[in-house]
Amino acid sequence: MALVDENSIDEAGFRMSEATAGDFFALLKPRVMSLVVFTAFVGLVAAPVTINPLLAVIAILAIAIGAGASGALNMWYDADIDAVMTRTSNRPVPAGRVRPGEALAFGLVLSVLSVMTLGVLVNWLSATLLAFTIFFYAVVYTMWLKRWTPQNIVIGGAAGAFPPVIGWAAVTGSVSLESIILFLIIFLWTPPHFWALALFKSEDYGRAGIPMMPNVAGEASTRRQIFAYALVLAPVGVLPWLLGYTTPFYGVAALLLGAGFVWYAWKVLGMADDDRAMRPAKALFAYSLLYLFAIFAVYLADSVIGRVLAAGGS
Repeated sequence: MALVDENSIDEAGFRMSEATAGDFFALLKPRVMSLVVFTAFVGLVAAPVTINPLLAVIAILAIAIGAGASGALNMWYDADIDAVMTRTSNRPVPAGRVRPGEALAFGLVLSVLSVMTLGVLVNWLSATLLAFTIFFYAVVYTMWLKRWTPQNIVIGGAAGAFPPVIGWAAVTGSVSLESIILFLIIFLWTPPHFWALALFKSEDYGRAGIPMMPNVAGEASTRRQIFAYALVLAPVGVLPWLLGYTTPFYGVAALLLGAGFVWYAWKVLGMADDDRAMRPAKALFAYSLLYLFAIFAVYLADSVIGRVLAAGGS
């Protein structure tokens, strides 16, 4: 039994928090937050109208805080399964550095703060989308889908796909086909990305009782589904060019990146059933991170260069 430091108890007999600022920062899932911020920024910059720079900073900050709030609420609810998984056992709540109530309060306060800031200072459509995203991730995915169905990451992936739509809505006050395509790229990317991880972390998920696809449908079925999603993702990634939203620069880059994704997924499809090293799955997982960052970075560059050239021509 752990001993409680007498210095951590105040005069009223309540235990005082021993969490550090770093522990609360970890609750925000900073690596996930960085991807959310980046894709939201791309949606904001790619929008066909400009926004006051100060409002742009406020919008991105609010989206970042909302993403962090989702992470904190996820860690609060998932503390029991995080504790038995090697990948997550050292998170602040299961490790005992942050109490569950602290994580819950932190997540709820940040949720309200982010949504109200975005609504009052930017516009209420983007704030509504942000509120829906937080709710979808924290309640629909974390509290329901994650422990109930092997399609958890397929449906739940919508939460991670909304940031570019929110960024777009923050600028335009609307949602367009272009922003929906950005949503679809992330939405279709999510299952093969996480199923690649689930292949070589299936024992972890098994101990936690999470019905990830390899644990329920088997590794062979998971490999086939990964490849099927890759075949759909690759052409969807090229759609912005095919529909005239970008230049051939983006189109060629998207074609090459999509071909790479299909190739890595093909290597996963060909894995032997008794392959415990799972190097193809690990390689796909790593490449999928590169793919998403690269395709949005190229989209961002294409949008900025196109706008500069258009301004110079006028």
